[in-house]
Amino acid sequence: MIGILIVAHGSLADSLVECATHVLGQRPRALVTLDFTGHADPDERQKALQARLAELDQGDGILVLNDMYGATPSNTLCRVLVPGRVEAVTGVNLPMLLKALNYRDNLALGPLIERIVEGGRNSIHHITETMCHAATGH
Repeated sequence: MIGILIVAHGSLADSLVECATHVLGQRPRALVTLDFTGHADPDERQKALQARLAELDQGDGILVLNDMYGATPSNTLCRVLVPGRVEAVTGVNLPMLLKALNYRDNLALGPLIERIVEGGRNSIHHITETMCHAATGH
């Protein structure tokens, strides 16, 4: 099973796991978080990140989902990526996480990344009156 780590600002990572747990009816296995709050020591954050990766490593790879490229969480993450083994995708949203959880047992890490990036992009919509009518009948 591909392990999934969410690395994000504040409590976003924990909130995404809470939402996924609600949608799926149970907390998914091999899903952990690392929230970046305040101004912790960069070395301590790196150690915490490495500990989470070690916890998740089951031999099938680790997918790290990140909230925003270029900020402290992604910059810290860049130091531990291993192509084909520990890969990351930025711009995490709930549809992306749910897709990752639903397909990680059936896809290798590379194809899983392609699927979730597409799913994340396709989940962004401008909600119009027509869309609301189609969804609710009102």
